[in-house]
Amino acid sequence: MAFFRGLTAVSRIRSRMAQEATTLGGVRWLQMQSPSDLDLKSQLQELIPEQQDRLKKLKSEHGKVQLGNITVDMVLGGMRGMIGMLWETSLLDPEEGIRFRGLSIPECQKVLPTAIKGGEPLPEGLLWLLLTGKVPTKEQVDALSKELVTRSSVPGHVYKAIDALPVTAHPMTQFTTGVMALQVESEFQKAYDKGMPKSKFWEPTYEDCLNLIARLPPVASYVYRRIFKDGKTIAADNALDYAANFSHMLGFDDPKMLELMRLYVTIHTDHEGGNVSAHTGHLVGSALSDPYLSFAAALNGLAGPLHGLANQEVLLWIKSVIGETGSDVTTDQLKEYVWKTLKSGKVVPGFGHGVLRKTDPRYTCQREFALKYLPEDPLFQLVSKLYEVVPPILTELGKVKNPWPNVDAHSGVLLNHFGLSEARYYTVLFGVSRSIGIGSQLIWDRALGLPLERPKSVTMEWLENHCKKAAA
Repeated sequence: MAFFRGLTAVSRIRSRMAQEATTLGGVRWLQMQSPSDLDLKSQLQELIPEQQDRLKKLKSEHGKVQLGNITVDMVLGGMRGMIGMLWETSLLDPEEGIRFRGLSIPECQKVLPTAIKGGEPLPEGLLWLLLTGKVPTKEQVDALSKELVTRSSVPGHVYKAIDALPVTAHPMTQFTTGVMALQVESEFQKAYDKGMPKSKFWEPTYEDCLNLIARLPPVASYVYRRIFKDGKTIAADNALDYAANFSHMLGFDDPKMLELMRLYVTIHTDHEGGNVSAHTGHLVGSALSDPYLSFAAALNGLAGPLHGLANQEVLLWIKSVIGETGSDVTTDQLKEYVWKTLKSGKVVPGFGHGVLRKTDPRYTCQREFALKYLPEDPLFQLVSKLYEVVPPILTELGKVKNPWPNVDAHSGVLLNHFGLSEARYYTVLFGVSRSIGIGSQLIWDRALGLPLERPKSVTMEWLENHCKKAAA
């Protein structure tokens, strides 16, 4: 089966079907021989047995191999650096940044199918990659796009549940309510209640996750139009791809905005399993809660200001800079404002990361997009100045391990340029994107039969006594 050379072992699984391949720039592309090659679920049915055997071998032959030592700092510091979760779909390296099934963001931009020549990757292509470990063809991506359209119908009661909330409720509150209302459609819950073998858990999980991913753009766009556009909704255009249709339903049809939405959704899908939203989805799912319940829980974590809400906080902070200094802010004025923010006990939003120790590649690709499409935008120019001003100041403080910008430092400025200026809504966009990564991993959680997650907790007294014994 075709695979990118840098992919993990998942991508080395060979298809039983006869195929021919051509090699272009290190990537092997399939010449399709069977209609089933276009069906994502059929691909998983081939992949899962070998991956199940791979996991069994790891447990039986290497289960006692130590992965490192846990320190008191790790226990008290939010479990930073502790290896404690299997997450197949992506891996975050402190120096290289995120890799989706072994592919960096620039590599994904190079090899994943696009809507226009030289354009940004289609999120459907990344969904295929995350689930199978294989770079899809354009035909496979087009087939998946059409499948998602067939799954995108939202029951009327979902909108009624959202309408029961005050229109002033935060967009994430309304969005999460919509996801919870979708839960009555869960195929996993129905199948589990009827009884089914554990080996089949992944199949209704797959149905739920694909349905959820497909239905989120209509729900999310309804929330946006309800809050900010007097409830005047826009019908879907099912001839468009996933991200472009989402942008259309929001009310933005500029071709450049469609490209931005494709890029935005793709780079926000996954960031390995330790971040709050991904970890929460995995944790709740480990109790065999269905994907709707798991993802709703993940969204509640994403809504925190130390996680996805930073999407919102960055643009608001940048606008506060302009409000105080004017649009033609000098470097000295910017430095002064940064110091003012820090001395007030606040952080500079959009800078630093819990794992990364370099500029976030998700920031870099957004910067490249801005240089291509909106180099003269004043907010983009301010973001560029911040890139020069903030890291030296944070380094001078001596308390920050990573002074470099992360993904949130740039996304709001791009969205604002094309008219999506309502910063309170940005985390909903993040949530729609994150469904692709969390959903992909949930399917593999059930396919591999991963257990209930139950780490051990201790008290401060236990830690104090343990440290005394260690010292003695």
